[in-house]
Amino acid sequence: MSQSEARFTIRSLIATAITTIIVTIVVLEASGRIDHADNKDHVPVGEFEAVHIKPGEEFRMSPKSSELHAVCEQGYLAIAADVDPDFRGILVDYKNRGVRCSRGPAPAHDRPVHEGQEPADNG
Repeated sequence: MSQSEARFTIRSLIATAITTIIVTIVVLEASGRIDHADNKDHVPVGEFEAVHIKPGEEFRMSPKSSELHAVCEQGYLAIAADVDPDFRGILVDYKNRGVRCSRGPAPAHDRPVHEGQEPADNG
């Protein structure tokens, strides 16, 4: 088969590929397979990693700020965004257990933290 006998042009193949992608996205959206989270209550604020540093060991860290800060909220450590302090989340471990702010005993209350509650002044 010579090049003059080519059945499809490059333009038609590119147009077909782009059309296929657009149709796929529209069908996935229409069928509800693409999830758009409207409820921001359960959206992770960020992913964190604890780094164990031994005495005398050197640790290199990025000089840039993370644009997040920690606050103590009802006895548990919460991470809040610098640009929107109202957007914060309680830091939990891999079993979804809250990380306490102090070394003392666990807070006496066992109620969950809800949006809009005033934080307890635990220092």
